[in-house]
Amino acid sequence: MKNPEAQQDVSVSQGIRMMFYVMKPNETSFETLEEVPDYVQKATPFFISLMLLELVVSWIRKGKPPGPLDDALTSMSAGVLSRLPSLFSRSIELTSYIYIWENYRLISLPWDSPWTWYLTFLGVDFGYYWFHRMAHEVNIMWAAHQTHHSSEDYNLSTALRQSVFQLYTSWIFYSPLALFIPPSVYAVHLQFNLLYQFWIHTKVINNLGPLELILNTPSHHRVHHGRNRYCVDKNFAGTLIIWDRIFGTFEAEKEKVVYGLTHPINSFEPFKVQFHHLLTIWTTFWATPGFFNKFSVIFKGPGWGPGKPRLGLNEEIPEVKGEEVPFSSSASQLLKTYAVVQFVLMLTFYEETYTDKAALSQVTLLLRACFIILTLTSMGFLLDQKPKAAVLETFRCLVFLMLCRLGHLKPFVPSLSFAFEIFFSICIAFWGVRSMKQLVSDPQK
Repeated sequence: MKNPEAQQDVSVSQGIRMMFYVMKPNETSFETLEEVPDYVQKATPFFISLMLLELVVSWIRKGKPPGPLDDALTSMSAGVLSRLPSLFSRSIELTSYIYIWENYRLISLPWDSPWTWYLTFLGVDFGYYWFHRMAHEVNIMWAAHQTHHSSEDYNLSTALRQSVFQLYTSWIFYSPLALFIPPSVYAVHLQFNLLYQFWIHTKVINNLGPLELILNTPSHHRVHHGRNRYCVDKNFAGTLIIWDRIFGTFEAEKEKVVYGLTHPINSFEPFKVQFHHLLTIWTTFWATPGFFNKFSVIFKGPGWGPGKPRLGLNEEIPEVKGEEVPFSSSASQLLKTYAVVQFVLMLTFYEETYTDKAALSQVTLLLRACFIILTLTSMGFLLDQKPKAAVLETFRCLVFLMLCRLGHLKPFVPSLSFAFEIFFSICIAFWGVRSMKQLVSDPQK
């Protein structure tokens, strides 16, 4: 058996290869679940490195970044939110899998066999295809998955725009594997399948030749993210595009792809990005007459309505001309820069929290998670230019100082504690004055 402690580190070589699913069975096979590294968390520096590389390539080719700053911040905010529940408990995808494995497994395939490793690769990818397809074809599942499609741009940051509650349905599609695949093997491939899908969210890679026949590629996945009529509900693959070719959901990239939801939400507020479609389902449910019609609102496609096919009518999908202008924030460049600085500071606390979570109390974890959520919400309010944005940001800065004084938050460089206090005190004064001016000029807000 391999030393559990030795498995906690991921080398640079492994980090690069895990992003493209080219790790070897003998270096990613573990006897127990506890030995399996948190590859997704360890991938953070590789996410950042690849996004910087995409930025450089895009700048050299087109003289501009791969996407707007406000959209990228919103995508990364969604990624942070989606990971917060794992601070407190093991994901339901693993918890449910372990329960089935311990109580209902039929056989136990050897954890250290390459055949088990490759079978799990196929099984997880097959399960992902059907989960992903149902996430587009079942309205209540789409309520979670739509978060990932809400970006009107397409770059590596879009890959991070993940749903908070998508995993509460995805586990169903992987559970049959628990009848014979050890949890430790499943946990490895569940992460690699997700990591592989990061690099395909880019416009800087065109056609990959013969690989397009077998693998999911940037070209195939651009189609999946399009709201052109020919793109909607196509190319559900995770790693292998063969599933779409077999089940009739494949579509090659043709005319210019216009990205985003068929009905854009025009917001950078993280909670609206995450939950707005649930509100749509709620209002549609009560407005639709008849029990079976109400049931259909939840479990048929997002485009369904009484008298329509299960997935709705293709001709009702709004047509695009390829000249659509993505929604952008009206905030000044200075304010956007401020939002980036605050996001980066929050990200350092987020990374430190994950690194030290075993040593932190539940109270500290909870307070840090609340501060992270408050920061993301405030940045969304600033980008959306909400009337109460200045008030919320003043409150957030006050909370930061309070948590630092109580010892629940600490600067990543202890010697910078005083500088942090000065900086946030200035922020409090600035946003406090803005709040008062806004209140005086427009009491209704």
